[in-house]
Amino acid sequence: MSADIVNRFSHLYANGDFPHTLDLPEQMEKSGLPKSHPRAAAFLALCNGLRGLPRHLGQHSGGMIICQGKLDRIMPLENAAMPNRVVAQWDKDDCEDLGIIKVDFLGLGMMSVLQDAVELTRRNGQPVDLAQLPQDDPKTFAMMREADTIGVFQIESRAQMATLPRLRPENFYDVVIQVAIIRPGPIQGHLMHPYLARRCGRERIEYYHESLVPALERTLGVPLFQEQMLQMAMIMADFSGAEAEELRRALSFHRSGEKMRRVEKKLRAAMARKGHSQTMIDNVCQTVGSFALYGFPESHAISFAHLAYASAYLKAHRAPEFFASLLNNQPMGFYSSATLIKDGQRHGVRFHPVCAAQSDWDCVVQPDRSIRLGLRVVKTLSSAGAHELLRERNARPFASLDDCKRRVRLNKDEWRTLAEIGAFNGFVRHRRDGLWEVERETRTDDLFNNIPVAPAASPLSPMNYAERIQADLAGMRLTVGRHPMALLRPRLGGVWRAADLPKARPGSVVRIAGNVICRQRPGTAKGFVFVSLEDETGIGNAIVTPPMFEKNRLVITEESFLIIEGQLQRADNVIHIRAQKIERMDHDLFAGADSHDFH
Repeated sequence: MSADIVNRFSHLYANGDFPHTLDLPEQMEKSGLPKSHPRAAAFLALCNGLRGLPRHLGQHSGGMIICQGKLDRIMPLENAAMPNRVVAQWDKDDCEDLGIIKVDFLGLGMMSVLQDAVELTRRNGQPVDLAQLPQDDPKTFAMMREADTIGVFQIESRAQMATLPRLRPENFYDVVIQVAIIRPGPIQGHLMHPYLARRCGRERIEYYHESLVPALERTLGVPLFQEQMLQMAMIMADFSGAEAEELRRALSFHRSGEKMRRVEKKLRAAMARKGHSQTMIDNVCQTVGSFALYGFPESHAISFAHLAYASAYLKAHRAPEFFASLLNNQPMGFYSSATLIKDGQRHGVRFHPVCAAQSDWDCVVQPDRSIRLGLRVVKTLSSAGAHELLRERNARPFASLDDCKRRVRLNKDEWRTLAEIGAFNGFVRHRRDGLWEVERETRTDDLFNNIPVAPAASPLSPMNYAERIQADLAGMRLTVGRHPMALLRPRLGGVWRAADLPKARPGSVVRIAGNVICRQRPGTAKGFVFVSLEDETGIGNAIVTPPMFEKNRLVITEESFLIIEGQLQRADNVIHIRAQKIERMDHDLFAGADSHDFH
């Protein structure tokens, strides 16, 4: 197969698609592989043969096993790529079946963010102790209720933001539920909407059976946690501890429909023996079965909720330290550095550009509570080159750009990118002067090498504002200047800003436009696609039906700026645009922020 066809197929259908919206032969046709192609049948057979297989076999990044005696007498071992690391060749579930102690450590980027933010608050004389946070901080919960949670752990996704104004968390346990409710299990089991309706008083609280009140009372009669599933099985079917453990493992191993069907058969038989009605049995089994699609243990949700609350508190009360730490730990979370900076600016945080004379490797909080971007955000600048620059500057400040060039060894691309983003503006009049200067050859063996040379004025005119924004986005994928949409908006007639959408009448047809920062098509959404567009005021969200997605798949997946027209829908202060028309937006070669797609 030609590389362009394979790449097009892989890109347009990266995660496989939903059979009920577009079958595999149609996907092949749209990728440029006609059914009449002599290799089409082999391609189709190979793709079908790969379905259901793991995408790759890998080493668990935080998994450890322990056994008595020598492990290599129990199982085959192999050397890992990393020195002094050994990999067990057996699957983690096989290890557990054999009674070998298995420990999984979950590595979370937010842990590093919190640690760095706490250290920054201590250094800046405003220390925060995560173990002593106020339990019901009004500002933190107000921020959650307004879905102002970009950058906050676990509750920053589009789905979480759409739920927060409806759930309206008021205490810590509400955050526990918020973390757990946006999961495939509760959504597929039709448990999320009943909980929200009961919480808002629109639906009466009911229980599958009166005996389940103690197990389900804290979640208004709706099972949301794995522990509640086990309690239901033990109460309704007299499951033993061992049988409940079998159910737990089936729930945890969410890719195994076979395991789940085996346990469900046993559950149905046990409930029938206890005399429960068929309707009751079907309801309970359907609820339990949905958790095979992944539901949270309550203990896990509580741990995650603590991290969510701590990160929200820091955003509410120590925004500069929080945003600096987020930028220093990218990539992580749902949003790019460009979106994080714009959100920080909307919260009153000031950002200063990268400067060869002032920036460190990391983004730092300055005495006036503003943030100076670090060298780490420059795309083409290597860590080794950046640290050499810092070592030389710390040994003796640079007297000029020429002095910097003579003392620091960077490649041409690195010098050009630093000049284009204005990192040398402390030494030259403007960015194009810097570009002119970095192109001048510097000979390290020159007899007069140590004699300072005054930079010659370049014949180039300064970049205008739009060109500076373009250079920032090209060199860093972010800018501390205005959002590109602020510069493009004058040509957009009749397009609403994200911040103005609450003023629009529900049901009216509106147009929104912006940089695509998220494309989602969750398996629980039956083929619907959710697109988030960022403009200079915030984020607008659009819902795309399966037929419309197929009609506009290439535009939606390939274009970085879109205009979407559709009907405005508002429920519980959550606004979506139901797309009726989608088109590419001309963006003058402005590079878009990175988009978090089809996760």
